[in-house]
Amino acid sequence: MTDEAYFTHKLEHREIRPTAARLQILREMTRGDEAVSLPDLEHYLPQLDKSTISRTLSLFLLHRLIHAVDDGSGALKYAVCSDDCDCTVEDEHTHFYCTECHRTFCLKHLHVPVVPLPEGFQLESINYVLKGLCPQCSEKQQTRHRKT
Repeated sequence: MTDEAYFTHKLEHREIRPTAARLQILREMTRGDEAVSLPDLEHYLPQLDKSTISRTLSLFLLHRLIHAVDDGSGALKYAVCSDDCDCTVEDEHTHFYCTECHRTFCLKHLHVPVVPLPEGFQLESINYVLKGLCPQCSEKQQTRHRKT
């Protein structure tokens, strides 16, 4: 499957009409292994205006193509969901925020534990963010300490 066909399939799977802008945004969001913010996308896609990117992110969220992560950095970050994800509480996973490089990673293999709530409470979402150093920043720190 070509890249274009792959991204078109991801959009159509979520009943989103593929347009050039939507395909560009989705492609950019899957470029790395970390979640991206609206300012990140504006920086990486200067040919698209801010309102187009913002409306597209809202559409992607509505159709559950992406999920939002509040990592405490002050800007929501967004990550692309797998095709079998429905963004329900059972699909929630852990996120890791690097305090050095400020990137946020999805740790999809680490599911968030669901805590039993008292009667009458209804769980709608979970935000589980671990903070520390990512592997690259950890290695840089260790290298600096070895030199001193």
